[in-house]
Amino acid sequence: MTSTVPRSGTRSAEGSTLQAVLLDMDGTLVDTEGFWWEAEVEVFASLGHRLEESWRHVVVGGPMSRSAGFLIDATGADITLEEVSLLLNDRFERRLGSTLPLMPGAARLLKALAHHGVPAALVSASHRRIIDRVLTSLGHEHFALTVAGDEVERTKPHPDPYLLAARGLGVDPARCAVVEDTETGVTAGEAAGCQVIAVPSVAPVRAMPGRRIVTTLEEIDMPFLHGMMTGIH
Repeated sequence: MTSTVPRSGTRSAEGSTLQAVLLDMDGTLVDTEGFWWEAEVEVFASLGHRLEESWRHVVVGGPMSRSAGFLIDATGADITLEEVSLLLNDRFERRLGSTLPLMPGAARLLKALAHHGVPAALVSASHRRIIDRVLTSLGHEHFALTVAGDEVERTKPHPDPYLLAARGLGVDPARCAVVEDTETGVTAGEAAGCQVIAVPSVAPVRAMPGRRIVTTLEEIDMPFLHGMMTGIH
């Protein structure tokens, strides 16, 4: 986990304080979910197995131990979880160039948070080696803190990564907005007690009472984020 000294939250006209915004990486800020699926297809093809397209929605989001474990079980591949995880990270990393495609609205949102002095944290189930590569394109300067999936004992859908990020920033989870693209990530943010916005990418996120679901990051601006904090005591 890396961090800098967080800046204070900002206050809306209603008096509600937004203390931080915690953002997922793959499929939320960078358009890399397809990269992961292509890496999975290629790795298992090299092992003599063909992945079913329907499995893509099963493996999106969450820790590699879950997605890779599912694919091992589904294909019957003769390989350990540790071995396939290394192969997948290597294959994915080779796909990363000097620049990565950002999700629509990602750059604008990060600039708005910086302009208004709201600290942002990157909270991903990807391993540290992958996050650091992506940050060279996404920009380290946008984040006061980053949390990787291999830095917590339990990653998404457990609340631990988001609780760790809030604690590292010295903020109240209830006054943090979480931005996620998968059911797994949304579940983690909700379990941490954060205010969650779902921006589905590859797989849909179930509509439930109290869930905020938008179609693109372009719908998220500062008034939207402040409005989420209204009524929180």
